[in-house]
Amino acid sequence: MWTSRVGRSPRSLLPPLLVRPHINVRAPNLPSRSDDGHELRTCQVLDPANLKSSLRCQIPEETFEDLCFAGSSYGQLICGGGTNCLIVDVFTGVKVLPPQLPFNDDTYFYSGLLTAPLSSNNSHLLVCAASNVYSIQSSLLDWPVGSDSWSELRLSDTRIEQIVEFNGQFIVLDGSYNLHTLSLAPQLGLQGIATVWWDGMDECPYLRPWLVVCGGMLLMVDHYMTLSFNGAPVNYKAYRLDMSTVPAVWVEVKKLENYSLFIGSDVRSPAFSCASPERWNGRSNCLYYGYYYQPWVLHGLGDDADAVWDPENDPDLVFKRNWYIRLQPFWVYPSMFYR
Repeated sequence: MWTSRVGRSPRSLLPPLLVRPHINVRAPNLPSRSDDGHELRTCQVLDPANLKSSLRCQIPEETFEDLCFAGSSYGQLICGGGTNCLIVDVFTGVKVLPPQLPFNDDTYFYSGLLTAPLSSNNSHLLVCAASNVYSIQSSLLDWPVGSDSWSELRLSDTRIEQIVEFNGQFIVLDGSYNLHTLSLAPQLGLQGIATVWWDGMDECPYLRPWLVVCGGMLLMVDHYMTLSFNGAPVNYKAYRLDMSTVPAVWVEVKKLENYSLFIGSDVRSPAFSCASPERWNGRSNCLYYGYYYQPWVLHGLGDDADAVWDPENDPDLVFKRNWYIRLQPFWVYPSMFYR
């Protein structure tokens, strides 16, 4: 079993698991319906540390048919539809139902996460949503888990793409790729972080960057196309945020040394880092990108791009992350490892 090899926190020893919702697997010994009568889909789960393992999880069928993916956090899948929001444990199937959202029946979700495990006394569910997919007005909604209402912060002509916890603060990446700190009390609020882009750029030069905490650093990672015919068609670079100056500065990280990164193709899926990947036959300074048709593609970061690239990779791969209607493969650590 995946947990049997772990003596201390697996998040410091092993990579996350890749859930592939579109791959159904047979599981005759598992129930086909949840305790509340909803049909369950048994999905393939891959462990990069043990590709021969037969892992699976069960996700409510309603997640695929009626709900929109909002994010994944602390082993929980966050999704919603209309005025409803749902938190469901990826592996146990246990559900939590927050109060109804303050929107109409066409709510569109840009991002969602938990600030702490559901078992924590101070866990909050945060979602960025709009009244419909065409609305230019979005809101950040905060539900203190167990309470009976949401707090709302209306956003001005932007959206929140990502929230990460770094050095005891919640850092927000908005739709223009500017950074903010997020406060939950005494009221919901955002405070901008003045930053200087690399290479003297006036704005973010990349297509759709994302944040990940790695080895005590807050990294921004994204890609550019190389148009190479003999090597990697895409190059990923990482920049760390240096907050020792005002404004803060993005500094290129030439090599991640003893770390690897994990990301999915949906903007709303979280990124992870893992130390010492050689421990489980992984590769350092690499990005494991979960895809739909092939489980993942390995990208070397920076100067390692060509050396790592496999020319047998699917030639039709799309490298720009997006908001998908269909639930895409995503990386996750089971909720039991956050207790």
